[in-house]
Formats: sequence, structure tokens, C-alpha cells
Amino acid sequence: MAERNTLAHFLHDAGLAAWFGGSLMGAVGVNGAAKDVDDPRQRARVANAGWGRWTPVNLVAIGAHLFGGAQILRANKGRVVAQKGVLANTNTKLALTAGALGATAYARVLGQKMMNAGDVPVAGGAEPLATTPPEVAKAQKQLHALQWAIPALTGGIIASSALHEEQQRATEVLKGSILGIPGAVGTAAAGLIGK
Repeated sequence: MAERNTLAHFLHDAGLAAWFGGSLMGAVGVNGAAKDVDDPRQRARVANAGWGRWTPVNLVAIGAHLFGGAQILRANKGRVVAQKGVLANTNTKLALTAGALGATAYARVLGQKMMNAGDVPVAGGAEPLATTPPEVAKAQKQLHALQWAIPALTGGIIASSALHEEQQRATEVLKGSILGIPGAVGTAAAGLIGK
């Protein structure tokens, strides 16, 4: 009987959902709402306060996602090796995760620069004005790109996870395992299953 990994799947999926959703809401909601503040010197403060409140929650969400993912990978290591296509998807997912982690960490560094700058005039949470100090404007321009890169990367992780779910169907496991057998025997057998 197969071992269940319900808690690991929950941590993986809920953590990823919060990471994706929080980053997307931050780009649209937090950074966008800062534009609505009348005083340009208070806009960064509003965005920084929102991101400051989200950061610890995001850290827990990312940790849950990584912990759950590691448990799922451990439980499926045999499939990763034996089933054709699973290793490639796993490597893609790992690369997307590394990219999202790097982008998130760098966004945090840039956000801290914004916080340290204090009440400087800005157009929004990730958009400078002509009067924004150059070092803050540079950080904001980079944040502007990262605010969309993080949901794109975490969205890619969601897509990869969906493919992993499809690869766990019984027919896909059988077909992929046979295709994992080297040579013409595996290809011929997989062709018979696909018909």
C-alpha cells in the first residue's frame, strides 16, 4: 500500500499558493495603493509598511513550500529516476524555485534599501519620480521588474506541479516507466500502451 503524503502536499501547495498570491497582490495591491496617497513623501512609507507586514508570513510560506516539496521529492525519488519525463520536470521545477528564491531575496534587499531611505518622494511602491533620490530610483526600477518576475516564476512552479500531478496517473507512470527502459524494447512497449 502506498504511503500517503497529505501533510507534505498541503505544506507544499499552501506555501506556494501564499508565495504566488502574496507576491501578485503586493504588486497590484500594495504597490498600486501607494500611488493613491496624496503626499509623494508618504507613498514609500505605505508600501514599505505593507511589505514589512507580509515579509514574515512570506518567509513561513516559502519555508512550508520547501519543506513539503523536499518530503514529496523524497517519497517519489524512485519515480524521478525510473519514469521518463519526471526527472526533467523535477529539474525544471527546481530551477524555477531557485529563480523565485533568488528574486524574492533580492527584492527583500531592495525593499530594505527603500525602508532605510525614509520618506522620499516616489510615484508608487515601485515607481520613482524625477525628484526621487537616484539610489532609491534605481532600487525601485529593479523592484518594478521583480514584482512581476516573482509571480511569473512561482506561477511556473504551479504549472510544473500540475504536470507532476498528471505524471502520477497510473497510465502515465506505466508508460513513463517503460519509456525509461533503454533501447527499442521500452519504446515498443510504450507504443503498445499508448494505443
